[in-house]
Amino acid sequence: MEYGELSDFLRKRREALQPEDVGMPRGRRRRTPGLRREEVASLASMSTDYYSRLEGGRGPQPSVDMLGAIARALRLTLEERDHVFVLAGHGTPPRTTRACHVDPGMLRIMDRLQDTPALLLNRCGETLAQTPAHVAFAGEQTNRTGMDRSEIYRWFADPDSRTLYREPDRSNHGRMLVSMLRGVFTADGPSSYAATIVAALHKLSPEFTELWERHEVGVTHSRTKFFDHPVVGELELYCEVIDNRDQQQTLVVFTAKPGSESAERLQLLSVLNEGNFWKGLAEAKAES
Repeated sequence: MEYGELSDFLRKRREALQPEDVGMPRGRRRRTPGLRREEVASLASMSTDYYSRLEGGRGPQPSVDMLGAIARALRLTLEERDHVFVLAGHGTPPRTTRACHVDPGMLRIMDRLQDTPALLLNRCGETLAQTPAHVAFAGEQTNRTGMDRSEIYRWFADPDSRTLYREPDRSNHGRMLVSMLRGVFTADGPSSYAATIVAALHKLSPEFTELWERHEVGVTHSRTKFFDHPVVGELELYCEVIDNRDQQQTLVVFTAKPGSESAERLQLLSVLNEGNFWKGLAEAKAES
């Protein structure tokens, strides 16, 4: 592990970032060039002490997950991320790991959508990043592990994950998810992660098997979606999808018609920041 090189690289990238680049207020008394260490630590969901020791060349070898979080916090390009992995002694990440790298351009867009529900997905439906408004809207999704990280898997393995959706959106969304998974499975082959999800869902869900056997491809989502939120009630939202073909990631943004009742309810939800509601719901379910 190249402590000196890693320390210098992290410091230079931190100093090159401005608060505005990551959606943070600058404040009036900022003297530090770029971001502060505690700000990077907050963005990476780690302690300031841990990040400070790492940047100072005093910490232990960081794990792959920690490096990925730091790469996202510092808005590193894929090449810069690979460089950090090599400096930290892990070597260049394999393709399956690179697929979870969040494109910095997409993150910059999300930084400007803090009060708008938006999430970034990879090809298997795993949530790579969420805005605070989306956490309030749908709960924290980036901390899940295993196949449960995939919305496609959760939709069929855990029917409670459909709580937000109203009919007929619920039926169409399930068809769209299966179509999406079929496309990835066809492209990546029988030894892929997508194939692992398919095999698991065949065992768990007759509904998934029935939809899979239809061989539907290219099923599109409806632009207007209807939700039933447990805190603010019914919502009619417009769904915009932005694809990054280079990184094979998709940004999904939900907005409401200005002045509508749904817009008022979304604003209320953002103020209430009811992500804690979803956390409590998940904890209660785990205990039952």
